[in-house]
Amino acid sequence: MMDIWTVLEYGAWALSVIFGAYIVLDWIKTDSTYSEEVLTSSREGELEAMTEQHKL
Repeated sequence: MMDIWTVLEYGAWALSVIFGAYIVLDWIKTDSTYSEEVLTSSREGELEAMTEQHKL
């Protein structure tokens, strides 16, 4: 019979595998959905700068 710490350890490993698989699948989905140009653009920074200028 396994003690509670062994069960928790196996659970933690299972969660890390699930999270890792999700990250890889999301990476593939994002990479196939958006071009490299969009992913490396600084459009977010431009939008943030514009909203900060409006606040002043």
